[in-house]
Amino acid sequence: MECKKEVNLENCNCPYDCSKKGICCECLSHHLSLNELPACCFPDDVAKTHERSFRKFVELHKDLLD
Repeated sequence: MECKKEVNLENCNCPYDCSKKGICCECLSHHLSLNELPACCFPDDVAKTHERSFRKFVELHKDLLD
């Protein structure tokens, strides 16, 4: 499968400039190895806080669990 890095970058809200930016499969793998989610799983204001925990994700989406 060919990576669509340029398309991915259009929707990437990560505040970092790293080698994985726009390469979603590498970014996701990296963040999961740290027991967290990438910025794209969070609204912009939360992504900027660098709080990427699963707990924060659930907190933001707990209404979906009810």
